[in-house]
Amino acid sequence: MRALPDLSVYLVLDQGLCGAFGMVETARAAVAGGAGVVQLRLKSANTAERIALGRELQQALAGSGAALIVNDDVEAARVLGADGVHVGQGDLPAAQVRQAIGPDMILGLSAESVQAAQGADPALVDYLGVGPVFATPTKADHKPPIGFDGLAQVIKAAPLPAVAIGGIKADHAQPVFAAGAAGMAVVSAICGQPEPQEAARSISGNWARARQEIS
Repeated sequence: MRALPDLSVYLVLDQGLCGAFGMVETARAAVAGGAGVVQLRLKSANTAERIALGRELQQALAGSGAALIVNDDVEAARVLGADGVHVGQGDLPAAQVRQAIGPDMILGLSAESVQAAQGADPALVDYLGVGPVFATPTKADHKPPIGFDGLAQVIKAAPLPAVAIGGIKADHAQPVFAAGAAGMAVVSAICGQPEPQEAARSISGNWARARQEIS
């Protein structure tokens, strides 16, 4: 069984939102504020560019204990020796991805429905990204929002830990935790914020309080 990082604050990088602060410095600050996972999502780049940025991120995160996950690009993840890769339902099948990355790398899978969650094989996949909970401009081609009720239904059907994604903000910690999620995957709640470290710290603190109040 592959050991998972702390999923409670899961940063998905967005180049446009990070702006002048940059993806690397945003990631460094977010991890200092409590993010346990950083996902490199760079849709407009090629594999070589993702690898180059991934190496910068690895240097920035060295010694922090945070995991680096590469979105979609299995080859970039392999070359980097990243902690994991995350794929969507429309990407390579999980069995094919697992064969490519080997037995030790973490594999995340997007799940927008109960059926998708039920179809995830725990022998292949380690965690699910469930959503979108809300509509979000950071991913123009997303499925219809499922809301907190839909989030709870999908997570209940999932045989794996799940993070909520899609318009998630710091003040959503309580309903996300109550839905059964293992964490909050955020984009604009950290990327583009004037103080990304404080933004991550706020999310982490809200999550800790939700856990204490609901558990």
